[in-house]
Amino acid sequence: MTPSLPGSLPGSVPDAAQTSSTDFLDYWKLDCREVRTFRGHSHGIWAVAFSPDGLTLASGGAERLVRMWDIETGRLLRSLRGHTNDVRAVVFTPDGLTLATGSEDRTIRLWNGKTGEPTKILFTRYDHNVCSLSLSPDGLMLARGSHNKDIKIWEVTTGTELMTLLGKDEYDHHWSVCVAFSPDGIHLAHGTDIGKIKIWEVLPSGEEKVLHDGHWRRGVEDSTETRGYYIEDDGGFQKPMDYWIGAMTFTPDAKMLITGSRDRTIKLFEMPQVIEKKILTGHTGWIRSLAVSPDGKVLVSASDDQTIKFWDLATGRNFRTLKDHTGAVRCVTFSPDGKRLASASWDRTIKLWEGGVKTEE
Repeated sequence: MTPSLPGSLPGSVPDAAQTSSTDFLDYWKLDCREVRTFRGHSHGIWAVAFSPDGLTLASGGAERLVRMWDIETGRLLRSLRGHTNDVRAVVFTPDGLTLATGSEDRTIRLWNGKTGEPTKILFTRYDHNVCSLSLSPDGLMLARGSHNKDIKIWEVTTGTELMTLLGKDEYDHHWSVCVAFSPDGIHLAHGTDIGKIKIWEVLPSGEEKVLHDGHWRRGVEDSTETRGYYIEDDGGFQKPMDYWIGAMTFTPDAKMLITGSRDRTIKLFEMPQVIEKKILTGHTGWIRSLAVSPDGKVLVSASDDQTIKFWDLATGRNFRTLKDHTGAVRCVTFSPDGKRLASASWDRTIKLWEGGVKTEE
């Protein structure tokens, strides 16, 4: 989450006892109602994230501003200026003190999570469009996926670049477009523009541990020339781009990696060997975001087909589909307590959802 894309795994849960007593499968099966719509973005929205205290939402999109909202009133608190291209990723550190945003302007900006004041800019000379951010569970390391083959990891507090992860295959020039730290902090997963998945051991080695075909399907001609390079003359991608990974997340116990692709499927892989266990089908468009409930029972997916789907992770069944957005849904994320869901869409709105029994005002 969030892929989340950022935001799909809770960084800080206000009341752990209260959350652990909730069966989120029952909770979200019972009901799912829209409680608020946030309007104010002038263009499509790429990303949305809850602050760890569950009181604020941050969002970013094609208008290049980062907006912060009061969840209870729906009021726009502030707009953060600085990015010069689409804001693709928005994440809060677990302590809520820092908000990190990644943009197609090739930079990552760090802001004060409470006041919105800019604190740091992270970028390197040869960087490309940033399209994914993931924080380590302790909030100390920030990884970015981009239109480049390497993955960079920064230390959040100092803004120091800690490491660059590069695959063993020097001829592999595919972009590492999606990144996700595992909840135990041991692994970093990344997905490529041709649908392959790599698992890295972050510390201490920074080593590539597993390379998996993921969503990629081998054709008859499987050479580096046919693996989805951008063709300048044609102004488009070759066919293998059909498997582009749009989203990655882990279950809270770190035992399962979940990926969504342009091939319209969601795949579940057992960690750490990355053994494919299930394929979930039902979406008719590119899957852009995945979020898992705090108890690991419910998966929510968002797609360019304008729908949000709820899945029972144990059975793989789709038990609810929301069709309230009028544009591609680019991000979904659970609140830290798992009782609310925020969705961001190309229709320029953010919607807030609640499940369970409706409480009378």
